Amino acid sequence: MKKLKDERLFRLIRSFLTVHLPEQRVCSINTIKSYKEALNLLLNFLQAEKSVSPFDVTFKMLDSSMILEFLSWLEKERHCGIATRNQRLACIRAFFNYAGKMDVSLIEYQNDLRKIPIKKGGNVNAVEFITEDALKVLLGEPDATTPKGMRNLFYMILLYDTGARNRELLDLRLRDIDVARGCIHVTGKGNRKRIIPIMEKTADHCRKYLALFHANEQDGNQYLFYVIRKGQKQQMSDDNVARFIRIYGESAKAKCPEIPADIHPHLFRHTRAMHLYRGGMPLALLSEWLGHAHPDSTLIYANADTEMKRIAIQKATVLSNPIYAHYDMSLAWKNDEELLRELYGLK
Repeated sequence: MKKLKDERLFRLIRSFLTVHLPEQRVCSINTIKSYKEALNLLLNFLQAEKSVSPFDVTFKMLDSSMILEFLSWLEKERHCGIATRNQRLACIRAFFNYAGKMDVSLIEYQNDLRKIPIKKGGNVNAVEFITEDALKVLLGEPDATTPKGMRNLFYMILLYDTGARNRELLDLRLRDIDVARGCIHVTGKGNRKRIIPIMEKTADHCRKYLALFHANEQDGNQYLFYVIRKGQKQQMSDDNVARFIRIYGESAKAKCPEIPADIHPHLFRHTRAMHLYRGGMPLALLSEWLGHAHPDSTLIYANADTEMKRIAIQKATVLSNPIYAHYDMSLAWKNDEELLRELYGLK
């Protein structure tokens, strides 16, 4: 194998991912995957945008200006939101903090990253979601007469119906699916497990998918969603899902202007939550269903739904109310590289 320019960097990455996070911080599998993804994306950026092979990456080049360029690339080229951008920064900072503790000569790099501020969003209460009519158009985009189209359609239906996180679905194994009882068993953040019921129509899609992609499968450890690489079944990746959802989103928007410009997997979770909330599901139950560790996390849906508030207020305000005394009822409101990564724990 080609010699590494900065072997210390990759030794520390390996110990960070395989010792520090799982053994010392006792992080869940999904949390560790998140750190791996952030570091892999940084290597991908350096290779694609700076023509720097992973073998040539050094601590010295990973200064605050380079990380800022990486974060900007995430937003502009990968269309990541501010929350995702800040999460990637937090993962990189955590690694540099660990590196500084393991080797004091690296503290200068740790301190340099502190210059990068957490980016503030616009309206924190704004939750983007897809209307039911627009969702029908979007789900009509995959060609369900082809195996891949059928798989993609089922994935989006399951993503919406369960309100599960994208990683939670990708981690599903056959043993986690109980079609007879109409539910799936997912493992979420903090290794918390929950059972999510699925609609009968979703169960029908699941039976068809299993018959085509897992016919006579006996291994319950097999991933529910997979791709074939070098003749082997491998777990489907986040990028794979994001890619086909983006393609369907673009074609659907040409037909339905209501569809948001940036369709991504997590949008299905927000959409289902908003639809359930508007349908009358109490916030406490919605919080449990979504797998939120803290009920306060669910308040974004209540805070965001201005339309529900407006309708409720209008119903509760009779026409004789003084607010209408000087209001013209005719007016309407107008607001609005593979081995290296394996060897060092990045795969």
